[in-house]
Amino acid sequence: MNSKIIYERFLWFERQVKKGKFPNTTSLARKFEMSTKTAQRDIDFMRERLDCPLQYDMTRKGFYYEDETFTLPVMHMSSSEFSSLILARKLLLDISGSIAGDLEKAVQKITSVIERHAEAPESIDRSVSFHVIRQSPVKEEIFKAALESCIKKRSLTFTYASPAHSEKTERTVDPYHIFNYMGNWHLIGYCHLRKSIRDFHMGRIADQRIGDETFSIPRGFDFNKYFDSSFGLYKGSTKQEVTIRFQPSHAIWIRGQVWHKDQEERTFADGTLELTFPVADFKEISREILRLGSGAEVIKPKALRDLIKDEAGRICKTYT
Repeated sequence: MNSKIIYERFLWFERQVKKGKFPNTTSLARKFEMSTKTAQRDIDFMRERLDCPLQYDMTRKGFYYEDETFTLPVMHMSSSEFSSLILARKLLLDISGSIAGDLEKAVQKITSVIERHAEAPESIDRSVSFHVIRQSPVKEEIFKAALESCIKKRSLTFTYASPAHSEKTERTVDPYHIFNYMGNWHLIGYCHLRKSIRDFHMGRIADQRIGDETFSIPRGFDFNKYFDSSFGLYKGSTKQEVTIRFQPSHAIWIRGQVWHKDQEERTFADGTLELTFPVADFKEISREILRLGSGAEVIKPKALRDLIKDEAGRICKTYT
């Protein structure tokens, strides 16, 4: 039976209790046109699994709350919605580990209500998994501090180990947005030290502390526009159009992939495929091209083509 209907019975029973009508198995069964055995199972479930402080009054022949301040949470969730929640939990656990702890607790509470009427979390765990390579775990306390700063619009101060420099620096940042990119968590915000919007890899953050200073996100800032402006993680005001040609052996895998929302895809009679899209920085796209070896060729711009050519030459020297 639909879990919404099941929970509706719980809520109705509680409303009768709150009104002082001393409901019992008979009244519950009559209201929802079911057997008294099913009604008794519902009442037992409320007492044993939902911790409802139900007590039976022999004189009134019905139930009341021993603790009158207790209230059931109002929750309506279908089996498919519950399965989607479990799937989201599984994704967070697999790609992020400990930061999904609170979600896990929430799922356990919800499961106690509708586990008889939906797929068990263990069933989905056995059926679905996510594997993300080269991810950098983020400590739970760091993630929670960053998230709280984003939500409450309070500056966050931390020690940051930049991949571009060997030394660590202390940064104070106004966090705008947290996002996961290819398994790694990033924080986008205004850096007081650099006086510009910067991207911080959260796996390199330490000694975090939330400040008292509040901030407002500029009206012109839109994360989706910011992220979609060019290929990959690296952003900048200057963008160049990149065209990559894929050999037939690679084109069959590349065809249909979305490297950028504004990409142009062209297929040729010889089986090759070309992708054209905007790029603000060559670092990430060059790694993607080199990863594909001779299966990918830069057509333009010349600067990127020369960069790949030089790196390929250094690779050849390494193996000679």
